[in-house]
Order: sequence, then C-alpha cells, then structure tokens
Amino acid sequence: MVRSRSRIRRLVAPVRSLFVSDASAGVLLILVAIAAMIAANSPLSDEYRDLFYGYMFPKDVFKLNTLHLWINDGLMAIFFFVVGLEIKREIICGQLSSPEQRRLPVLAASAGMIAPALVYLFFIGGDAGLTRGWAIPAATDIAFAMGVIGLLGSRVPASLRLFLLTIAIVDDMGAVIIIAAFYGEYFNPFWFLMSVLLLAVMVGMNRFGVNRIWPFVLVAFALWFAVLFSGVHATIAGVLAALTIPMRSSNGSSLLERMEHSLAPWSAYLVVPIFGFANAGVDLSDMGLNEIFAPLPLAIATGLFVGKQLGIFGIVVGAVKLGIAKAPDNASWPEIWGVAVLCGIGFTMSLFIGELAFVGNRTLIDEAKIGILMGSIISAFLGYFILRLTTRHPEESDPQSEPA
Repeated sequence: MVRSRSRIRRLVAPVRSLFVSDASAGVLLILVAIAAMIAANSPLSDEYRDLFYGYMFPKDVFKLNTLHLWINDGLMAIFFFVVGLEIKREIICGQLSSPEQRRLPVLAASAGMIAPALVYLFFIGGDAGLTRGWAIPAATDIAFAMGVIGLLGSRVPASLRLFLLTIAIVDDMGAVIIIAAFYGEYFNPFWFLMSVLLLAVMVGMNRFGVNRIWPFVLVAFALWFAVLFSGVHATIAGVLAALTIPMRSSNGSSLLERMEHSLAPWSAYLVVPIFGFANAGVDLSDMGLNEIFAPLPLAIATGLFVGKQLGIFGIVVGAVKLGIAKAPDNASWPEIWGVAVLCGIGFTMSLFIGELAFVGNRTLIDEAKIGILMGSIISAFLGYFILRLTTRHPEESDPQSEPA
C-alpha cells in the first residue's frame, strides 16, 4: 500500500510541480485569454455572448441577472478576499512590515499607477467620454507577470521576484481604493450603514478571539450582500472582510494563513481563469483598423507599455540615486528595467476596471479589452526578452550556495 502511494506521488509530481510554480498561473491565464478570443470569433460567438450576457431572470428579481454579473460581482469577491488576506499578511509580517522594506515598492507602485494614468489622459486628448477609463492601465496583473518571471527560472534573482511581487501587491491595494472611490454606481445610505455594522461585527469577532472559519464566512457573505446594494462595488467586501481575519497564531498557524493557503489555489486556478474567459473575448468581426487603433485602445496600450516602465523605472532610479531607498540585491539596472516593463501586464484588474469604467457601453468595453491585450502582450514579450538577455544567476539555482 505504501509502495503504491509512493508510486502515485511520483507519477503526479511533474503535474503538481507545474501547478505550484510561478509560471503555471500566468501560463493558464495566457491560454484562457487565447481561448476567449477564439470563442468570441468562432461560429460559437453567439453562444459565447449569450452564455455570459443572456438574462437569467428580470433585474427586479435580483440585481445580478446575468452570468457575467455573477462572475464579476460575486465570484471575483473571492479573488479580492485572497488579495486582502495577502495584503494584511504582508503588512503585518511580510515585505511591507517595515518602512525600509516597503519604501521602494510603495514608491514604485505609486509612480507605476500615476504615470500610466497621465499617459492615458494625454492620448485620449480631452475626450470627456473616455476620461473614466484613466485607471485601466494603472493595474499590474500579479499572476501574469510572475508567470513570465517563472518561465525564466533561476535567471532572475530572488530579490527581483520579491520586488515585482511586492509592487504588484501595493498596486492591488491602490486598485482596490480606486474602485471603491471612483467606480460606484450610486449610493444607498441604508445598505451602506448595514455594511458598516456588519464590518464592525467582523472586527469585534476578531477582537474577542473568534478563531473559527464559519462565523467569518457567514458574516462576510452578509457583508457582500449589503455592499452589493450600497453602491460601492461588491467585490470591495472581499477586501474589507479579509482585513478582519485574525493573524494571531493558534496551533502553529493563524486563521488568516490557513484561509489564504486554502483559497489561493482556487482563486488562481479557478476564479481568475473563469473571470478571464468571461471578460477577455472580443468579437473582431465588426471591427476594422479604425476601431482597433482608436484613441481608447491606443491610450490604454501606451499607458500600460510606456507609462508603467517610465513611472516604475524612473522612480526607482531616482530613489536609489538620491539615497531614499536601496535597490534590490544582486540585480542590475537592465534587470530592474525588465521587471518594470513586465509591470505593464495589466490583464485581470485592468479588465475588471474596464468593465466598471464603461458599464453599459459594449463598444468602449471591447475597445478597452483590445488595448489591455495589446499593452499586456507587448509588455510580456519585451520584458521576457530583456530579462532573458540580461539575467543569469546560476548561483541562485545551487542549493548549496549562500544567498547573495
């Protein structure tokens, strides 16, 4: 029996290693985006659109009356919950726990959000109808960017992997704030007050030592429902709920760590791919070059590709030269530039913000998707080749070597 189990473990080890590597989630997202584009431009395009946008019931029955809305407003709350858990853990005991550790990533992420937004606003040329999309190129996709890094193996030093991951986490924090502040549909005082009360209940549960999962899950679901009707985007409930989960240790691990460990694979390999497949597909049959290279997709693509690397690389150079922060260990300037380019991959969060920015306007949403895909693909390829040509750290692949 023991031999049989050992043999099974050996057989599944290669598959398991693929799906726990840095590259796997990013590769999966690439495949999902390709599948969505094929589905949207195949003989099944009508079925693809009807699946996600066909009405399940009248809106007066329940607000979420399409599968697309259930995915974006419901299922994605799990993704945002995992993001919130990760943010809290990093702030308390991770790479954002001290001023020295967080200084450079916070500066880089902030500049990496401001510069793309400014580039976007410059390229749309004052078109008031497109102004709401300013935040679309401001987001970096963690899974996609880390996936490209993962494909390079030990060529990329651990310090750069950590730098990219920390930037992306801070970037997600900024994106959550932007969504909450700028992309609400309306404001309902009653449901907002209910949201505040339910959040207070979760904070109280933390303070009074509740350390079981199910009470937090029940109240978190109620919080999601209240936020959904408050006018603040429902997925923000995921982040708020996550911030109330206890981090104190119990039996060697905290409730937060247990929940993050359990949910992170489901988020990376189920929730985000479903979201990507539902949102990445664009029907190009009715689009000519004028639509593909319209001001909106060009502004988004340029914001992601040019704005991200200008903002991040520029602020890192400035901060290091002025002595404000220390550069990542064992990393050259070309390598740091390559990571800055990779930050222009804005798949998941950019698609999400695009849907919110132009809600109800399918033409602009599709144009935004084209811009996101163009900017992300160019950033991924260029970032990969920069790092492929400039990095080689064999000492980090040797388990006997001392860390640099």
